[in-house]
Amino acid sequence: MKAKDFDKKFDEGKSVVKYLDLSKARRPEQEQKRVNVDFPLWMIRSLDKEAKRLGVPRQSIIKIWLAERLQQVSV
Repeated sequence: MKAKDFDKKFDEGKSVVKYLDLSKARRPEQEQKRVNVDFPLWMIRSLDKEAKRLGVPRQSIIKIWLAERLQQVSV
C-alpha cells in the first residue's frame, strides 16, 4: 500500500492496524532493562505502605518516583 493511501484511510478514521507489521514495532527510549537495587528495610516498608495505599505494586511506586525526580533534574 502506498503511503498516500495509508494516510487517507487513517485520516478518514479507518483502522490501519492490518497494514502494520506490529512484530517489528518499538517504542524508542522505552526498552526495558532489569536492574537490581538494594534498599534498607525501612525504605522497603515505606514503599510497601505507599504502594498499598495507592493500590499499585512497589515497582510502580519506584518507577514513578524515579521518573519524576529525573524529570526535575533534567529541566
